[in-house]
Amino acid sequence: MEAIGDDLDTMKRVPLADDHVEMICEIGTERCYSAGDSVAEVGDAMTEFLYVLEGEIEIVDPYTGGRLMKSAIGPTQFMGEIGFLNAGSWTLPMRAAKDTRVIAAPRDEMMDLMRRVPELSDHIITVFAARRRRTFEENRSSIKLIGADRDPAVQKVESFLRRNRVPYHTYDLDASDEESVTLCRLADHTPAVIFNRDEVIEDPTPRKIAHRLGLDLNICEENSYDVIIVGGGPGGVAAAVYAGAEGLCAMLIEDTAIGGQAGMSSRIENYMGFPTGISGSDLVYRGEIQALKFGTRFVMPRRVVDLSKREDGQFCVTLDDDVQVCARAVVVATGVQYRRLPLPRLAEFEGAGVYYAATDMEARFCRNCDAVVVGGGNSSGQAAMFLSRHASHVHLIVRGDSLASTMSEYLSHRLENDSAVTIHYETEVSALHGESRLSGVTLSGPDGETEVRTNGLFIMIGAEPNSGWLNDMAELDDRGFVKTGDEVGAASQYETSTPGIYAIGDVRSGSVKRVASAVGEGSVVISAAWNHIAAQLDAEEKG
Repeated sequence: MEAIGDDLDTMKRVPLADDHVEMICEIGTERCYSAGDSVAEVGDAMTEFLYVLEGEIEIVDPYTGGRLMKSAIGPTQFMGEIGFLNAGSWTLPMRAAKDTRVIAAPRDEMMDLMRRVPELSDHIITVFAARRRRTFEENRSSIKLIGADRDPAVQKVESFLRRNRVPYHTYDLDASDEESVTLCRLADHTPAVIFNRDEVIEDPTPRKIAHRLGLDLNICEENSYDVIIVGGGPGGVAAAVYAGAEGLCAMLIEDTAIGGQAGMSSRIENYMGFPTGISGSDLVYRGEIQALKFGTRFVMPRRVVDLSKREDGQFCVTLDDDVQVCARAVVVATGVQYRRLPLPRLAEFEGAGVYYAATDMEARFCRNCDAVVVGGGNSSGQAAMFLSRHASHVHLIVRGDSLASTMSEYLSHRLENDSAVTIHYETEVSALHGESRLSGVTLSGPDGETEVRTNGLFIMIGAEPNSGWLNDMAELDDRGFVKTGDEVGAASQYETSTPGIYAIGDVRSGSVKRVASAVGEGSVVISAAWNHIAAQLDAEEKG
């Protein structure tokens, strides 16, 4: 499958063009570091773009103080990675390996320059993406997770980091190597999240980690936008790309991780342009980078709990900590959430054997044992295929007597002919077993009850729309999906019953539940939002 980011070693041999360097020099100032000087500490905001004229900057191992990687950043190269685009923070320390001279360009001016000069932007973003990809794949980070396999709270942090492509390293509490023993001692031999050298995060949550990484932005820096996009699935990210490209001041708010349900799909084979397939997270990650390049801001994990309208016509979303952010238009792209099975002890085992996504992180808990997937749609089928490469065997549990009406033909045919997968028709999960973690499930089918020993139950049984936060600002159908277009007499196909509020993707009534259609709706809806904003601005000028 394809993945973003060219080979970093190749990119190092391609310097910026001379005229691009001159442009950076025009907006930046020269600065010197002596050998050994700190250039960036873990947690520092990425407020500057540093281009090296002379000398060398190295990445530091925060635990040993030595050089972390053999390679370093030298003349004609520059510091930074994808976090720079979203005003993120450094996750590894940097220092001058020798006397070094750089050009330091303020981030805002650099972002503006990149928007004006696409060739410069392409080069920088390719390097940034390659660096993030390498650090993520090599687990090079100052974020250490201890005992993620035992603690649901640490597991939630790991899921957040992985789904947002943030580098981290996991350690087993039972590991005997020197580094693991030292970190486990620092964590008092209990599951924990360690940031930088010795900062143990108390009661770890994705929100706390996001704050330390600069992902949970200080949105009060600017609390009024042209458009706010709520939801970071394919539709929301597509809207973010086009909003930024149209020059709108836009913010995307996501409560979990960029990608939505598509981000949990290990392989999408029917999206145009990717004949060998692409993971949902990689597809949406590409869109996120595009949107960041155009200046759209991403904030996560923040949940929108209310929507209201001011007297001046602006809409205000209230976040889960009572902070309000306002905009002239709102795009609702909150999608749907998986339904939960009505089973005793379900909540107890969530994150400890019961999962709602099938990625590498969850799959590792199913090695050398059976996995059970519940559901008859494409998501459950893709999960079963993916898990069949990790688990001893996969049991797909389907309430109906066929997959013909709920799953794509190519996928159902593949499952039916895979010896590693058994499909149980007219069957349900009736009980969960285990102590602190799931160890088995009971299946109830036409032939009675059967117990399957498993460490992983994956529930994908349909979904409900995330629309409760709209607070009667948009008319819903009897299932809670948002009505748009002709259903409410709106001027635009995606406009709701309230002009200026739009709905796209799975949360919209009558939408086609496909990634490609959500992306298309996200790209088109910005034209309608732009017309609404322009009319508002025109009315203000005349008034």
